[in-house]
Amino acid sequence: MLLAVDVGNTETVVGLFGHGPPRHEDGDVVDLADHWRLSTEASRTSDELALVLGQLLAQRGVRLDTDVTGVAVCSGVPRVTAALRALCDRHLHLAPVVIGPGTRTGVPIRYENPREVGADRIANAVGALDRYPAPLVVVDFGTATTLDAISAGGEYLGGAIVPGVEIALDALYSHAALLRRVELVAPRQVIGTSTESAIQSGTLHGTAVLVDGMVARMEAEMGEPTVVATGGLSNLVAPLTRRVQHLEPWLTLHGLRLVYERNTCR
Repeated sequence: MLLAVDVGNTETVVGLFGHGPPRHEDGDVVDLADHWRLSTEASRTSDELALVLGQLLAQRGVRLDTDVTGVAVCSGVPRVTAALRALCDRHLHLAPVVIGPGTRTGVPIRYENPREVGADRIANAVGALDRYPAPLVVVDFGTATTLDAISAGGEYLGGAIVPGVEIALDALYSHAALLRRVELVAPRQVIGTSTESAIQSGTLHGTAVLVDGMVARMEAEMGEPTVVATGGLSNLVAPLTRRVQHLEPWLTLHGLRLVYERNTCR
């Protein structure tokens, strides 16, 4: 079985894939046996990670040391990347596929410095190209909200990075003494009739409008794209947009699986 690990600055998403080629039904990755979302803790050692992952896998009756035959990683946190490499060496006795320079992805990178492109953004591009026609814009609602452009020829062109929803809210609360934290749910209407609903509307509808506007401006430069949303907050924000056409919460994990296969299958 394949363990796919997407390490973000705030959260780490872990997916367990079964055997056989990736399949989809009604937008779901049907061979994704299970998935978990954890807080990213850069201080965790490889042994601590092995303990946490082992306990999660045990819920599915899977043993980390005997049933996991491959590991694919995309990470924006170098200390966690190093700990995962050590885990694979010490506990699994295998080399993980880690997206980075030299990894075969099948996606040409047209960034000025390809090494600067986040590994998760590459995994998203790989997953989106496998599922949808290009050109594409992939919107990832995570710690940052990223919009990535993929050309009609399947090339990663670049994109835009915006402070994420939760980062923006943290900044608001820390600089506005009278504003309290609110539950992040979609309000019933755009015009908030309380401070709580006004914050919810401004945050969620405002992010949706930002995404729609950025997609429109990207379209002027790349042609009309297929727009795909992913990330931890995609279920909340994507339905409020006008331009997002497809919702793929596990797109990064799907891309990781494809990258793993391109680097291990001969």
